[in-house]
Amino acid sequence: MANTIDVTLTLDKKVKENAQILFEDLGLSLSTAFTVFCKQALIQGKIPFEIVDPFYGERNQEHLRKVLEAVERGEFAEHELIED
Repeated sequence: MANTIDVTLTLDKKVKENAQILFEDLGLSLSTAFTVFCKQALIQGKIPFEIVDPFYGERNQEHLRKVLEAVERGEFAEHELIED
């Protein structure tokens, strides 16, 4: 048997449930999927996939372009640039 240890992870309940469903559909357990992730990260020396940052998403970039255009036209005061 391989030299293994137990690892405890904290995940959002829905993330765990959805991940288990996905990985089971792929024929993997959550443990096996995490092992594959770790091995690939070690082989590649990085996270083995692109991490998508919502800041760079098309919707946000379009919003930022519109705000920048309005600022350049002098239509926004400084405090109006911050949105929730």
